[in-house]
This record gives sequence, C-alpha cells and structure tokens, in this order.
Amino acid sequence: MLLLTAALAAAALQGTTQDNDFRWSGTVAAGKTIEIRGVNGAITASATGGREVRVSAVKRARRSDVATVEIRVEEHADGVTICAIYPAQRSTEGCRGDSRRNNGNWEENDVEVNFTVEVPANVKFAGRTVNGNVAATGLTADAEITTVNGDAEVSTRGMAEATTVNGDVTASVGRGDWSGPADFTTVNGSVTVTLPGSVNADVSASTVNGDISTDFPLTVRGRFGPRRLTGTIGSGGRSLNLKTVNGSIAIEREG
Repeated sequence: MLLLTAALAAAALQGTTQDNDFRWSGTVAAGKTIEIRGVNGAITASATGGREVRVSAVKRARRSDVATVEIRVEEHADGVTICAIYPAQRSTEGCRGDSRRNNGNWEENDVEVNFTVEVPANVKFAGRTVNGNVAATGLTADAEITTVNGDAEVSTRGMAEATTVNGDVTASVGRGDWSGPADFTTVNGSVTVTLPGSVNADVSASTVNGDISTDFPLTVRGRFGPRRLTGTIGSGGRSLNLKTVNGSIAIEREG
C-alpha cells in the first residue's frame, strides 16, 4: 500500500516553491514505483539510505515562460508518478498519458525540466523523457528507463530495461531471474549490458553497423554472423533482447 501522510500529500499538491523550483518527498511502499515523466530535460536518479523518496526539479528556458509548464504529482495503486505537464497536454491528459502525443505541440515550448530523484531501497524506479539523458545508478530494485534523444544508463541490484533512439544504452543488472522479455535497445548508439555470472537467458542481438561481443559462452541457434546472433546463455529460458542499428553490442559478465 502506498503510504503518504496528510502533510506530505498537502506539500505534493503545492508542488513548487518558486516558478522554476520544485521539491517533493514522500514514503513509497517497498515494491511500488516512483515514476518520473519528463519531455525536455534530464532525469537523474540515485539510491538513498533514507526511507523517503525525494524529488527535486529545476525549470529553465531561453524564450518560453517557465510558469507554463506544470509539475504534477499523482498517486495511484502502483505508486507515485511525478510529471512535467506542458500546455498542450493539460486539457487531455494527466501524468500517465503519452507525452509524445498532442501533435508535437509541446515542441513550441522550450522549457526544460531537469529532475533529480533519491530512491530508497526496494522502491522501483521508472524514468521517461523525450529530449534528455536518463541515468539511474546504484539502485536496489527494478528499474525501467526510456528516452528518445539522449543516453540511457541504469545500474541496479534488481532487474532493468533501457531504451533510447539517439544515444547509448548502458545497463548493469543484478538479478538474473526476471520474468517476461528484457529489452535494451537504441537506433543510433551502442548497447552494453552487464549481467550476473549465474544468468540463464535466451539472447537475441542484432546491429547493422557495428560488432557484437560477449563474455558469456553462447550456444548459438541457426545462422549467425558478426552483426546478428540468436543463442542461449546457460540453460536459457528468459528472453534478453539487444538491438541497435548504428553501434556495437556488448554482453559483459559482472565482476
């Protein structure tokens, strides 16, 4: 169950202390998710030894009014989502809508919102933006990060997924017992994934302009070459998908 005191909930509703400055803190139950959704700007997350999630954000712009972008806090069954809402989104969507819709009208607004997040142990993290780097490092629970124009970097003792279009993907995963497919993909950039030595996975890796390397012995299935392979690490069973177009792919062993 999501736990927020009345005082913290009131602080969340107030949201900002100044037009370009935002701070929020609250307690999220273990196994639930703190999710950050941006459009323009970076997201940086790191572990904290405390029990509270702490989120800060700074807005800046060259020509647009920073007050036109709202930072909203929404509680739900899965945890808490904090998002940047641009003017074109306000009448149609809350935090959990797709920030890339709205006919691209948000592109007319150059407000950049940079989020910094402190994530307690056992709280999941999700970070999503369009234009900016996403870096979530030193975490203990599962993490999912997504951007379009920027690097995607994640390290956790849990499971992770990372996706971008124009940027590098760098991931270090502590758990090898994930369920469902694990995807690490980009188009213009490299993909580097570090896995525990005990992992068992069915691997699909492909690139067009780049090489594929692995620290793990692979039992290869079907045809393979320097730019595409399908194979098994250990006894297989879990799906691991690595893909790029312009860049190399590396599967590394932890330690």
